[in-house]
Amino acid sequence: MPESAAAVAVAETEGTAAGSSGRQPAQVYAVAAVSALGGLLFGYDTGIISGALLYLREDLGLSSRGQEMVVSVILVGAMAGALCSGRLAGRFGRRRVVVWVAAVFAAGALGAALAPGTGTLIAARFVLGLAVGGASNMVPVYIAEVAPAAIRGRLMVLFQLMVAIGQLLAYLCGWLFAGSGGWRIMFGLAVIPAAVLAAGMLRLPESPRWLVEHDREEQAESVLRRLRPKDAVVAAEIASIREVSASAPRADRRALTRPWVRPALVVALGVAAFSQLTGINAVVYYAPTMLSDAGFGDSVALLTGIGIGAMLVVAGVTGAIAVDSLGRRRTMLYFVPLSALAMTVLGAAFLMDDSPVQRWTVIAALFAYILFNGIGMQSVVWLIAPEILPLSVRGPATSLATLTVWGFDLLIAVTALSTVNAIGRSGTFFVYAAMNVLCVAFVLLKVPETRNKSLEQIEKALRAPGSLRRNLTAGS
Repeated sequence: MPESAAAVAVAETEGTAAGSSGRQPAQVYAVAAVSALGGLLFGYDTGIISGALLYLREDLGLSSRGQEMVVSVILVGAMAGALCSGRLAGRFGRRRVVVWVAAVFAAGALGAALAPGTGTLIAARFVLGLAVGGASNMVPVYIAEVAPAAIRGRLMVLFQLMVAIGQLLAYLCGWLFAGSGGWRIMFGLAVIPAAVLAAGMLRLPESPRWLVEHDREEQAESVLRRLRPKDAVVAAEIASIREVSASAPRADRRALTRPWVRPALVVALGVAAFSQLTGINAVVYYAPTMLSDAGFGDSVALLTGIGIGAMLVVAGVTGAIAVDSLGRRRTMLYFVPLSALAMTVLGAAFLMDDSPVQRWTVIAALFAYILFNGIGMQSVVWLIAPEILPLSVRGPATSLATLTVWGFDLLIAVTALSTVNAIGRSGTFFVYAAMNVLCVAFVLLKVPETRNKSLEQIEKALRAPGSLRRNLTAGS
């Protein structure tokens, strides 16, 4: 294509295809909804251990270190799954990998439900981790590459909302099936959404950007015509994707170290790390255990867990609105400081004498922290990496960002109870509050705004000389 024609195509894409004001086809929402079931499984399988742990530790005689092992092995599997899925998706396509992930979810859930002992349960949890890592890596990429820029934020946050719903369901099941042996039913129920995800993904299209990258433009155009408003210039969007794809070499390890890629990688990995260092999963995994050990009683602890799950859902809905109305950067800057404040209050509450006021302060601070951190960090973490990382390295670079999420999640999981034993609940929560403050500083210095930008616009800003934040702001 001549240079002038390419420029026209890019302009049309950025103005019409990417940000069309036309009514979005129903199929684009169906694609996001079905694929986001991977988020529900992710949330359920990471959250179910919270309620199950109260009875696993009795049935299997687990120490604090043993409990940390059962919790954390799924994260080791998630790290491996994140690494493998990126490579597989580059070769076989995003959709096919998500289908495989659903099958692995089902196998892991059955293995955990039928586990005769601790060793088998740990192995099954590792298999579940492979699926969790694959889902958390590939589902956001798939949605990002299918969705129009105008609604990409809310569709990708649907993944995080489904994670929250999965965690709420896990807490509800933990309460409903409380008692010795009930954890087997809790684990086994995950087979049902896994089967639905596999069946649904078989009927969905492949990512048009992956198709263009593999020289299958006719198929890509056919997919986009079904997934874009009637006034969108699909040919222009194809031309823009082709131009960006052709200007970049195929991904390899050296591509990740190129100077122009580095700002995006710093943002993606930094947000991934702070999503865990700010303490969310210490609360999700261990809140019932910590509350029970603090004298709240198992029933109150499990009911508080359900409240935490409900706050995660509210945060998911609010976050879905905020990332497209406020923007990604401002959502973090508005809500993470409130998350830091809530975590500070939580730490201070555990310094108070035991009383009804102290207990209500603990529960209120827990709920407030989950709400603010859920909106400010968890709504953005699975959105920012697929948006900001360039097409040529999106598979391996997103895998690296996902690996960072699970690596720091693993760090939290294997140290949370030990840290409580070493410096107390208050000290532990004060450390997480400090991490929230550091996160705000990182966002102020490094994170740009990507709202209402096509993936191709973001990549061009990344390649242009100067600051990525300044380039994206100038292009608004």
